[in-house]
Amino acid sequence: MASLLEKVQILISANLHAMVDSALKANSLAVFDQYIREVEDNLENLEDAVATVGGELKTLRRKKKDLDERAAELDRNIDIFLREGKEELALAAQSKLNSVDLLVRNYDEMLERQELEFQSLKDSRLKLEAKLTTVKQEREELQALLDLARSKEITAKAIKSLDDLMAEDDADIARVAESIRARLDKASARSEMLAGSLESQMDEVLEKSTLEAQLAERKARLGLGD
Repeated sequence: MASLLEKVQILISANLHAMVDSALKANSLAVFDQYIREVEDNLENLEDAVATVGGELKTLRRKKKDLDERAAELDRNIDIFLREGKEELALAAQSKLNSVDLLVRNYDEMLERQELEFQSLKDSRLKLEAKLTTVKQEREELQALLDLARSKEITAKAIKSLDDLMAEDDADIARVAESIRARLDKASARSEMLAGSLESQMDEVLEKSTLEAQLAERKARLGLGD
């Protein structure tokens, strides 16, 4: 279970800024897609672990309850035996009670450890789900940004071709080329404006993600729940 939680912590602490930079440099969303696949696989494993540990916790609680009832019954019997003057029976019952009390203490320790592990698994699942949602949103924003970049590359090539046409000694061709180029310049300006908006939105989301992570860490340090 420890190795699973270690993997999950690594995924939760993944640097989104670094992922965005890597994707932009490679002009590819492969780094995001790989991260999403790993998160989804580990989320599935976490779901199974939460169910397993939760089931074990229920079993421990049930056994602990049975032991508590058994201890209470032995305690009552000892009093009865002593009142009736049955010392031997009281001694035997006391010995059994001591053994049951020892088991109860052991179960208390096991329950405490299991409760902590169960809560840790649930917290990790919630954090990983939140990170996955953020990364998927970032992927969509980045996809739009990369699409705009490719569109600008195509526009640049088209303008280069138009420049070549305009260099020819043909007034009609030059006029048509100039008209097309004007339309391409307008489309390029619109793309740049949209790209700037997307970049701004992405920076805001990343900054919000950083702030939320800092607050979550502070809450954990203060012992505050989500």
